[in-house]
Amino acid sequence: MEVAHVEMDGGELVATGTQLGATYELRYRLCPSALAVELVSGRSLELELGDADFFDLGLSPLFNSLPVLRDGLLTSDSARTYEMRLVDVPSLHVERSEQRYEPLGGNVVRFVAGTFAAEIAFDDAGFVVDYPGLARRA
Repeated sequence: MEVAHVEMDGGELVATGTQLGATYELRYRLCPSALAVELVSGRSLELELGDADFFDLGLSPLFNSLPVLRDGLLTSDSARTYEMRLVDVPSLHVERSEQRYEPLGGNVVRFVAGTFAAEIAFDDAGFVVDYPGLARRA
């Protein structure tokens, strides 16, 4: 489960959130160029975006909204590939991840990372409403 408070600040998404997994609780704070992540009773880290396009926090559908919002992918017919700064959850291991977002129409975008693919549904504002196998907005 994830709960997030999201604001748009000058066209950029700013968010604070909490993920509750079977074995962990994680809190995060996202600004356009920085991400702070803390495992409750565990490790924490603070990251700068650097030369990556976006952050991606494992198991968080909110982070899939970042390229959709910035680049207007719901009204585009062009697929785009991004370099993400991916934070694995709950290990907090950080790595680069190449991810492709392919607009399919009807507020659906195919997300591809390596051999994984999912067709993610978004609301009209660009936020995830259904990520098959991961999350559905309540």
